[in-house]
Amino acid sequence: MNLTVTQVLFFFFASCAAGSALAMVTRRNPVACAMWLIGTFFSVAAIYTLLGAYFIGIIQILVYAGAIMVLFLFVIMLLNLGNDYEDDIRGTGWKIAAGGAGLIIIALLGRVFAGDLPRPLGDAAGPGMLAAAQAERGVVGLIGIPLYNEYVVPLQATAILLLVAVVGAVVLAKRKV
Repeated sequence: MNLTVTQVLFFFFASCAAGSALAMVTRRNPVACAMWLIGTFFSVAAIYTLLGAYFIGIIQILVYAGAIMVLFLFVIMLLNLGNDYEDDIRGTGWKIAAGGAGLIIIALLGRVFAGDLPRPLGDAAGPGMLAAAQAERGVVGLIGIPLYNEYVVPLQATAILLLVAVVGAVVLAKRKV
């Protein structure tokens, strides 16, 4: 088997992303979980960059590893979640449920890679269609135009959800003081 440097880097970053994600869900300390999630975000950004999606890779780092994780860490620190030494909800029932969900995800991925599912954009979709759209609208327009035309309601719902989370964290923290 003849692997190129790009393929080796892809497998390296994919294994780093999977390992960081696994470490994130197995840690008890919420701050450690957030740090492992940042590692996952950086690995995914590297994969985007290897695939030629430089804009998405940079946005992954700026928005998710930067702004969203600062928000998460702010909420964790504000609620002082790292100092309770009680058992969390990771009991046997939750582990069985997580294992079942993992098996369902593996089955769905197997179905996707087996080729049973129809392609939503047709058989012509692929690098050629992406390159033509990119030449027509540019990289930012390729993402921005659908985001603000077709997906404006989910975008605003996400913004409202983040705002409610911060306000809720402040209310909960003020109640304890």
